[in-house]
Amino acid sequence: MNQSKLFTLVAATSLSLSIGCSSKKPEAPAKEPAAEAKPAAPATAVKAETLALFQPALEAKGGAGLTDAQKAVTDLGRHLYYEERLSGNDKISCNTCHLLDNFGVDGVDFSKGVPGEKVPRNSPTVYNAFMHVAQFWDGRAADVEEQAKGPILAGKEMGMPSAEAVVKKLKGIKEYRPLFAKAFPADKDPLTYDNVGKAIGAFERELTTPSKFDAFLNGDAAALSDAEKDGLNKFAEVGCTTCHMGTLLGGSIYQKAGLVKPWPNQKDQGRFGVTQKEEDKMMFKVPSLRNIAKTGPYFHDSSATSLEQAIQIMGSHQLGKDLKPDEVKSIATFLNALTGEVPTAYIKRQPL
Repeated sequence: MNQSKLFTLVAATSLSLSIGCSSKKPEAPAKEPAAEAKPAAPATAVKAETLALFQPALEAKGGAGLTDAQKAVTDLGRHLYYEERLSGNDKISCNTCHLLDNFGVDGVDFSKGVPGEKVPRNSPTVYNAFMHVAQFWDGRAADVEEQAKGPILAGKEMGMPSAEAVVKKLKGIKEYRPLFAKAFPADKDPLTYDNVGKAIGAFERELTTPSKFDAFLNGDAAALSDAEKDGLNKFAEVGCTTCHMGTLLGGSIYQKAGLVKPWPNQKDQGRFGVTQKEEDKMMFKVPSLRNIAKTGPYFHDSSATSLEQAIQIMGSHQLGKDLKPDEVKSIATFLNALTGEVPTAYIKRQPL
């Protein structure tokens, strides 16, 4: 074989091998093993014994289910609740200091009465108040019917000189005579001061504000967020439930302000002013925490202006604990879940 033929054969063989190699499909790169899926974080749980502390859940009322006879009393009570002429200067009503469209408070440290001077204690909310063990910070009134009559005659509040003066004034307003007659048909003389209290009290007994917390108490586990449940757990863990328990998370007992650490303001001695008993010094009715995020300033002396400050003070003076910022924030998150629905239709002011 000559040299030129040999060269041609080698070239052809090389080309064939080259084509065969280039046509072969490359192997796919090995796949990396899939990462294992992380398990979802477990939902926050609340112990059954904790939930039991707040039963039964608060129910909506707002006038639902009233008979015609009961409605006549509550309708009269609503008129009287908004009636400025129940005051000595015809300018102050129950609603002036307990605004129904503002969760039952006026949002100031101390309300001003007829003389224009501040009253000595913070005005608490009227919402859900009928369920309290007693009325006023010092418990001097047994129920909302009795409580309703107090501020009308208080010189520093609504400033009417006497019960007789109230009745005389109302009898001079022609629209009230038929309303009292309809509300109290069995009474020979229905327009009395006691009936003023009964009517306002009947109206207030329909003022409830259930919240998503009540849905949670009734079995809806999704009604509260995990952060709110965490706050509830922290609320119980640090000891808040010692005083703030029951349907209203408070309102059911009296407690000493400054149980562990003396209360800074000792001027107001609380229930002692009513009973004159040594053991009642600095004793006040434990407030309900319903709508607490909306009803500041806080405490009988308005010494806390924010919810977080109030929690910090309670931890220190009532529990003897210096709560950490994250604990305060967590508890506040839960307390915000206690903000309920105001019964807008029921509280709407009606013309006489």
